[in-house]
Amino acid sequence: MSTAGVRIDEASELFQSTDAETRLYLLLDYGERLAPLPERYAAARDAGAGRVHECQSPVFLFPEVEGTGADQRVRLHADVPREAPTVRGLVGLLAEAIDGATPAEVAAIPDDLLHRLGIAQQLGMTRQRGFAGVLFQLKHAVAEASDEG
Repeated sequence: MSTAGVRIDEASELFQSTDAETRLYLLLDYGERLAPLPERYAAARDAGAGRVHECQSPVFLFPEVEGTGADQRVRLHADVPREAPTVRGLVGLLAEAIDGATPAEVAAIPDDLLHRLGIAQQLGMTRQRGFAGVLFQLKHAVAEASDEG
C-alpha cells in the first residue's frame, strides 16, 4: 500500500475509533501542525494563485513535485487562516498524509475521504463542497507538475 494510502488509512482508523467531539479536536490538532506558507509563495498567494475557489475561507494550495520518474515525491504547502480551524485541519491532514508520496499516490486519495474519516455529517454541505474543491485542485496540480502531467 502507498505511503499516502497508509497515512490516510491510519487517520481514518483513528477518527473512526473516536466520538464526534474528539474528531473535531483531532482536526484542530492537524490544523495546528500545518506549517506556515513558505515566503517564496507569498507573492503568488497575494496575487490569487493557488486559491481554492470552492472554499468560502481563503485557502491557497501550492503542491510541489520534486524528482523525476519513479523518484518523484510530493509536498504540499498551503495557507489557510487560523480563523477557519476546521478547513485548516483538513488541509493539515492532507499535507501530512501526502508528504513524500508519489503523484500516483496523491491521485489515489479517495474522493470520499470525509466519509472515511467519519466527519462528513459534522461538516455540512458547504464545507464538504469546499473540501472536494481542495482535493480536486490538489490532485490536478500534482498531475500537472508531475512527469505524467
